[in-house]
Amino acid sequence: MKQYIAKRFFSGESFFENVCFNVVNGKIDALFCEPSTDAVKLDGLVAPGFIDVQVNGGGGAFFNAEQSVECVANIANAHGQFGSTAILPTLITDSLEVMTRAADAMADAIKSNTAGIVGIHFEGPHLSLPKKGTHSEQYIRPLSDDEFAVFERNDLGIKLVTIAPENVSTQDIRRLVAAGVKVSIGHTNADYKTVMAAIEAGADGFTHLFNAMSPFTSREPGVVGAALADTQSWCGLIVDGHHVHPASAKLAIATKTRGKIMLVTDAMPPVGTSDTEFDFFDGRKVIRTGDRLNSTTGELAGSVLDMASAVRNTVNTLGVSLSESLRMASLYPAQYLALDTCKGRLAVGFDADFVVLDDDLYAVDSYIKGQRI
Repeated sequence: MKQYIAKRFFSGESFFENVCFNVVNGKIDALFCEPSTDAVKLDGLVAPGFIDVQVNGGGGAFFNAEQSVECVANIANAHGQFGSTAILPTLITDSLEVMTRAADAMADAIKSNTAGIVGIHFEGPHLSLPKKGTHSEQYIRPLSDDEFAVFERNDLGIKLVTIAPENVSTQDIRRLVAAGVKVSIGHTNADYKTVMAAIEAGADGFTHLFNAMSPFTSREPGVVGAALADTQSWCGLIVDGHHVHPASAKLAIATKTRGKIMLVTDAMPPVGTSDTEFDFFDGRKVIRTGDRLNSTTGELAGSVLDMASAVRNTVNTLGVSLSESLRMASLYPAQYLALDTCKGRLAVGFDADFVVLDDDLYAVDSYIKGQRI
């Protein structure tokens, strides 16, 4: 058993002062207990660990560049220092060979209980060319049995796949869902009717709301309109000041059903480093200018955002309450991934995954199953 005393404590629902809690075998065993003399004091705000469903890289590691347990562990460690205690390493559109290697690496990571890794996100390759963003056109293709062989594996932990519903049939969406795949809609130019049919078939998420999707207009609600109108699906939102205008982000949060918008980073290798560029597809590079990433062909290419910064931006720029901002980074993604019986809250029986934040909401320490990262 290990015992901690939190100066401030956020359970996922309420704030408390000077909370003592016990951790046994990686889980919270008792809350509001009597402290012992060897209890570890946590000087800051202790909050549920952040959960990020879209993480392409970090710490100099890039999943598309290296498909190995070491790579995903390096990504998890890089984001762990910013409070992310559970992530989905994300493979953007690539060849079948790279997808298969990524799946093999994820299977090994899940089998070995690699800290912070709960599954994999395939962002593509079954996307829309008009909304491909920085994804490589040469690898965008129809869904075939070859990709199904990857998606239908049962050793990958949580499986999330981003698709464009105008290019993936409702029959195939149902097949993905039946195989335990979470289907998210993104990089799509679909109309409202097509999106709603995909939701009816089982799609329940939207990848980086507003970005690389048909916009909301008066006579055609588009993907954005469908995302905001549907009450059951979740939306990922990149709050870095570059991907979404603050007014648009505020409008989305005010419009969408409460609990259905979650913070994501769409992070790339430079997170946690001072690197200013890295190699990308088709001979391109991605260049870092301050806290913005662009491909040498001009498009935004992911971000250097971390989850602690996303929470700070949501509080300071969007004016969302601290409690709701923290839920957008922890509880709501836990609910989206059906992990909310063990993650997203700090309660007895839950995983002891938590972040310690200072008064300015910077991550001071992070813990996974009670172990300091």
